[in-house]
Amino acid sequence: MSRRTLPHGRPRLGDPIRNHGPGRMMNTLTPGLTHSGTLLVEPRHTVPGVAPDWPGFVDMPPVLATAMLVGFMEHTCLQALRPYLLPGQHSVGVHVDMDHTAATPVGMTVTAEVAVIAVEGRTITLRVACRDEAGPIGQGTHRRAVIDLDRFMAKANGRTGQIAVR
Repeated sequence: MSRRTLPHGRPRLGDPIRNHGPGRMMNTLTPGLTHSGTLLVEPRHTVPGVAPDWPGFVDMPPVLATAMLVGFMEHTCLQALRPYLLPGQHSVGVHVDMDHTAATPVGMTVTAEVAVIAVEGRTITLRVACRDEAGPIGQGTHRRAVIDLDRFMAKANGRTGQIAVR
């Protein structure tokens, strides 16, 4: 099966990823893959719960923090992709576009439903919808890039040598 490519040599959106080259993955990752996850909101997931790191949040309402919703959404996307990666590969978040539209108090359960909507080379775009028992609480898109962990960490660790003296 041949890969259709764009003028710059990258596969077209929606083409399955083939199992060759440095960006290889299992060839079954295509748009349409779905996955879901749940989160029981606990005090540590609330806006004041992040206060040890950011004291400005200490007097905020005790509802699910947007940062925690984004983290939960990202985790659900990560879990959706994990079975399709080869040994030594991981996926890292490279873009988040998320609306947080309703507050969720402690004790409620949040469900995230994700769907792969595009696969372009090593970049996967997912649609995300989150809800609690009362209805929708957020939606958006998330992009992840497939990386080789050893190469990624070597490059990241190499950044310490690039620290500019000011």
